[in-house]
Amino acid sequence: MISTDKSSAFRALHDSARPLALANVWDVAGARIVEAAGASAIATTSAGVAWSLGAPDGDSVSRDLVLDAVARITAAVALPVTVDIEGGYGDSPQDVAHTVARLLDSGAVGINIEDGTRGPRELAARLEAARRAAQRGGVDLFVNARIDTCLLGVGDDHEIRLRETLERARLYVGAGADGIFLPGLDDADVIKEVAAAITVPLNVMAGPGMPSVNELGSLGVARVSLGSGVAQAAYTTVQRSARELYGDGGYTSLRHAIEYPELNGLFAASR
Repeated sequence: MISTDKSSAFRALHDSARPLALANVWDVAGARIVEAAGASAIATTSAGVAWSLGAPDGDSVSRDLVLDAVARITAAVALPVTVDIEGGYGDSPQDVAHTVARLLDSGAVGINIEDGTRGPRELAARLEAARRAAQRGGVDLFVNARIDTCLLGVGDDHEIRLRETLERARLYVGAGADGIFLPGLDDADVIKEVAAAITVPLNVMAGPGMPSVNELGSLGVARVSLGSGVAQAAYTTVQRSARELYGDGGYTSLRHAIEYPELNGLFAASR
């Protein structure tokens, strides 16, 4: 079970004056590396976790396997941990409540939960279930509601998409969301407009070509995530080194690897 201090500290990190930057991980090694790099919190990527467990992203991996991975991560780091639970791992709000209760037992302080192709009312019911489960557990869980209107291109034009996005945001906040996550939102003017229109911290997903963390903060963003990008980059290294090895027989792809003593040393001290 998490401490009140840790959950409060995580909540306080959501501030556009100094946005919370999250390099999303999927295992203990990644969490230790991110922690050692100076992170304020650890976040998981559902895609990275799923891929590492042999499943595609998108509510297809076993909840038990995900929770096992989360428990190992939370036990390995001193930082607050927030978990991407996709749609909540289950067919009903009651399933979501069960997922959240077990996450609290593992020590997580926050969740991301997404609408995807679900109707907004369905996610609202899941948010309410998650909030009730956290209250029963006596934990001030940070519930981040992911809206996929931008990612999926909902609506025929910008105005329709923005209106739908803000309507969902209001619905989700009313259902218990503490933050709104909008992956696929990358236009600076629209980011600023959305941040000004919602009453809770705005989270965007960043990558090459996006404004820096500080620049996003100046637009009103309070949380910046790398999403599946870190996992994709890591697996690109695997692909590149394998293709080189089985192609011309070379090894130059390994030139920029973390030195063995440094990586191994992250696990030498007990936590």
